[in-house]
This record gives sequence, C-alpha cells and structure tokens, in this order.
Amino acid sequence: MLTDGADGLGRSCEVLIVGGGPTGLLLAILLRQRGVEAVVLERRQRPGTHSRAIGLHPPALDALQAVGLEEIALARGAWIERGTARRHGGSSSHRREHEHEHEHEHEHEHEHSLGWLSFERSWPARPFVLSLPQSLTEELLATRLAELAPDALRRGEDVVGLEDTPTGMRVRTRSSRGDGTGPTETRPRVTRWHASVLVGADGSHSTVRALAGVETALRTYPDTYLMGDVADPAPPGRSEGHGRSEGSARAADPPGTGPPVGTSSTATIHLGPDGVVESFPLPDGRRRWVAHTGTAPSASSAEDLAALVRARTGQRIDPLTCSMVSAFTVRRRTVRTMLSGRLVLIGDAAHEISPIGGQGITLGWLDALALAPLLEQVITRDLRHRLEDMPLLREAARRRLRAARLASRLAELNMVLGRPRSGPLARGRDAVIRAVLRSPLRHRLAWAYAMGWAVRGRPAALPRRRA
Repeated sequence: MLTDGADGLGRSCEVLIVGGGPTGLLLAILLRQRGVEAVVLERRQRPGTHSRAIGLHPPALDALQAVGLEEIALARGAWIERGTARRHGGSSSHRREHEHEHEHEHEHEHEHSLGWLSFERSWPARPFVLSLPQSLTEELLATRLAELAPDALRRGEDVVGLEDTPTGMRVRTRSSRGDGTGPTETRPRVTRWHASVLVGADGSHSTVRALAGVETALRTYPDTYLMGDVADPAPPGRSEGHGRSEGSARAADPPGTGPPVGTSSTATIHLGPDGVVESFPLPDGRRRWVAHTGTAPSASSAEDLAALVRARTGQRIDPLTCSMVSAFTVRRRTVRTMLSGRLVLIGDAAHEISPIGGQGITLGWLDALALAPLLEQVITRDLRHRLEDMPLLREAARRRLRAARLASRLAELNMVLGRPRSGPLARGRDAVIRAVLRSPLRHRLAWAYAMGWAVRGRPAALPRRRA
C-alpha cells in the first residue's frame, strides 16, 4: 500500500526484509510462493558484480529446488566432486634460495599426497558441492523474485530508524532514488514502512541488528588470508565442465590415490610450513585460490597471490587473468537471540562465521527454509504475540543458532589445520590427516564438509531426496 504523507511516503507490507543478498532474496521468494506479501529493501543501487561467496552445499540445493532454480544453477555452476590434501615440502624462503637451480624441475616434485575424499557416499543424490559466484546466485534469485512480484525488490534504500509497536514494525528508510515509477531524485527521499514482521538479513554489519539493540558475542582470530579468482591452470585435457564422468572410476581407486592437482572438479588443499593454500573450481574455466597470510599480512595484490601460490605449491597462476582479489580477516559473531519483538535476524546478521569452509550461504538459506512456513503462520493466524513468545519460532531459532555454532567449530578446525606448522607439529597433523583420508573415516569427513549434519529439522513440506 502507498500513501502520501507530509514528511515522506508511507508504505506497508506483511513481511519487510532488509538485505537483498542471497538469504534475503531466498526468503522473499519462499514467502511470495506462500502468498505472503514480502518486500526486500537493499542498500546497493545496483546488483553486485564480484564473485564473493561461492559454495552451495547439498542442503542449499534443496533451497534452490524449492524455488525452481536448481536446474539452472547446476547448469551454470561448477561441480566440486572431490577434495584432495597435499603436503608441500619446503618453506617459501627455502624455495626462493633454490628457485633458479630447480627452475626446470617438475612443479609438484616437492609435494606429497596425503589423501582424498569424494561426496558420493555422503550425499548420493547430489554428490558434489556447487561452486557458483555470489553475483550469479543473486542474479538468479532476483530474476525469480521479479517473476513473482516485479516490485518486491527495492534498491537504494538505507534503513535509518525502526520502532517496534503493538501493531507491527515501523521502519524509516532514506534514499536518493525515485519511487521506481519516475526519474532518479537528487534530494534524499524518506519512506516510512509498516510491516507485521521485520527480517534483518543485511549481513555481518547489520544495521537492523544495531538499531534494534540486539546483543552479540564476538570473537576475533589472528588468521588473515588473501584470495583471488584466476584462469584455471589445469593440465590440458582435463574436463572444463561439470558432471560425474570420473565418479565410478574414483570409487575403485585405492586409498591415498585419486584426482591429480588441478582437475576442474577437484578442490585442493596444500599444507606447508608457511600456511595453507586452497583452490576451488569456478565456472567458465576459472579457479579460486586462497592463501593464509599469517597474522600481519603485507600481501594484497594479484601478483602477491601468484607469488604465494608458486612458492607454496609449485603451480603458476597468471595474475593478469585475475578478476577479483581480496584480503580478509576472520571473526565469529553470534546474536544472543534471533527473535526480538516483531524482528527476526537471519543469515550473517544472526551468525557470522569464518568464510573458511564456505558454509555461510547454506546456513542462511537453511534459516530461510526453516522460518518461511512459520512466518506465514504468524501472518495468517496470530499477530498478537511477540515472536519470541511463540514456541515453534523459538524452537526453530534455537536450532538455527545451534547449527551455526557447529558450522563455526568446523570452520575453526579448518583454520587451525591450515596455520603455519613445521617440525613435530606439522608431522603430527599430516599423519592424522593421512590416516583419516586413507580410511573409511574419509566418508564421514566428506559428510561433515557437505553439511550433512545441517539437514536435521528441515521443514517437512520440502521434498526429500532419496539417499
């Protein structure tokens, strides 16, 4: 509903979602499919163009299936079917001293395989993690939302105030854009929204969370990383697409062997005394590289990343093909409660975890899947109570925070394993990894990395894949 007011525009909807990233867009689609009038406010005036998060685990594909996007996502993404761990022999300083005399030796001479795993047993219906750049994910979701409700996504809207009232949430936004029906305005426009429920899906630096005064527990880590997306230096003849062409063959491989470094369906972890280097397939013949850069990093460019990869793995990547490079730090932030009055916090606004492991989008989507049917009930049946006073919502929020804590512990384990190690500590770590990856325990590890533990308690209304 749109009405004119003396100090701006007035609008109302049933569920107002702040944040037009993957989590906010998915929740809006799920609610619109259920007949709930959901509107998304996004601060950015234009869609994002950077790849950012890329990992969509098998539970995330349930979400894409629920909104009719699974097939197109599978066609556009890269399928990560296997992971391999390798141990690099010398430190980067040692390699620099002898680089010229070993210039013509094989790139991987100093590396040793610790083992590998696949997702075939952990998730038979979808035995892979889908690699899809966040910009493409958001594009698919925004297009689907526009099909359901052309005006549901409103860009260029900054939330500057909110108030929880007995009749719902009142939200004030400021924008320099027009109302979508005319030319862009130069003077900031104020809009006053009224919604039965407000959802904060506006990321780790959530404005909604701050304005609502929701408390969080924060932990920072000393680890820093440099990541970038470059052309994949896979050996000629390797598959550039996706699929399961090697799956049956790999099942017969003896423990400890497996896919070579650089195959387009394999994620590779290189462990060494200077810290981990990870690489993951991307669509269109590209690959993401992530390097641990210690606690006081100086590396920040594509050339820096190429030098780190060369020193620690022996592989050459071309910095001139880099489409994105980013240095980042790591922290964990969790809200004390996801529910406050008529407010719900989801995704990174509720539980920010380390990006190492790539579980963030999947966690946020599982929030949306769990809460969408319950928010529909709130809208259609009971508008009298605060959300935290509703048992089903309270239990769902408790489960989601518990899942986030588990995902955070898994991400922390990944960070610990990837820190610089040498001597007995490195040999002990490598021995444990080798023992796990060359035993049946690797299937359990694959299940954990595929987020098999996260599907417990998903809504019964969603279709289940046969195992």
